[in-house]
Amino acid sequence: MLEELIRAWDGEQTVVHFDRASGTWMFVCLHSTRRGPAGGGTRMKAYADPAAALEDAMRLSAAMTLKMAAVGLPFGGGKAVLAVPALPEGEDRRHLLLRYSELVASLGGSFHTGPDVNTSPADMDVIAERCSYVYCRSEERGGSGDPGPHTALGVFHGIRASLGHEYGSPELEGRAVLVQGVGSVGAPLAELLSTAGARVLLSDVAVDRARVLADRIGATVVPPEDAVGTECDVFAPCALGGTLNAETIPRLRCRVVAGSANNQLAQPEDAARLRGAGILYAPDYVINAGGALNAIGVETLGWDRETSKQRVAAIGDTLAEIY
Repeated sequence: MLEELIRAWDGEQTVVHFDRASGTWMFVCLHSTRRGPAGGGTRMKAYADPAAALEDAMRLSAAMTLKMAAVGLPFGGGKAVLAVPALPEGEDRRHLLLRYSELVASLGGSFHTGPDVNTSPADMDVIAERCSYVYCRSEERGGSGDPGPHTALGVFHGIRASLGHEYGSPELEGRAVLVQGVGSVGAPLAELLSTAGARVLLSDVAVDRARVLADRIGATVVPPEDAVGTECDVFAPCALGGTLNAETIPRLRCRVVAGSANNQLAQPEDAARLRGAGILYAPDYVINAGGALNAIGVETLGWDRETSKQRVAAIGDTLAEIY
């Protein structure tokens, strides 16, 4: 399977390493370096098999190529996946990250990374001990910090632009928005939506986490199994990808899909299914670019925080132009 995936892929380079000490498969996929070094996060996750992890890294890296181009950053697309037997903690995690950092450093700057699913600015601090090609270190260590709130801000402006296209007004007052997944992006997005007057619905497999947030911002909790079929104006997938597929799209009861999750479409054909259902889709690689914009803008391009906020807000303008 690995051989078949690599042979069929349209990217530039696939780096495969097996970390015997932890039983972790490390995949670094450089999809494109035409615009600059390949940039993308490092995802840490348990997968059914190594091929599933490699396929995930390949799809994610291709989306990063589109993301960097769509928002005008001088980078290409890449992604790394650490396919762990189980999520490590403590010293085991630290030593795994240090060994991984040596792999990234060996690529000589052709790949720059940051946090992704199950990795954090604290993890980037560890990687930076042996590798300089790292974004989103903690602010105490000279980095731009957690990308989640910046991604959320971009999605917020993307939702406004999507409402403007679909309903003729970007105003959120009274609009129902279902946020699926209330982690590092979904939670701050829900707060922004609530402050803007939206009727916020929250759904997460960690039900208690959703309830705590709902109590704080005055939202309503929707059971995870009911999220896709709940009536709303905007469905905002902010968890893992692949939620939009041949089975779920006919169940959607919304006019707009606009969320932060990567690879929301299970298959390319799902875009046509959404169009056929009369649902406006905000391309995930555009609307979720706020974290990359802030990290690269602040750490490489010399932006101040106000410039970063303006560029992230302009994601809404980019979507309006696409529509």
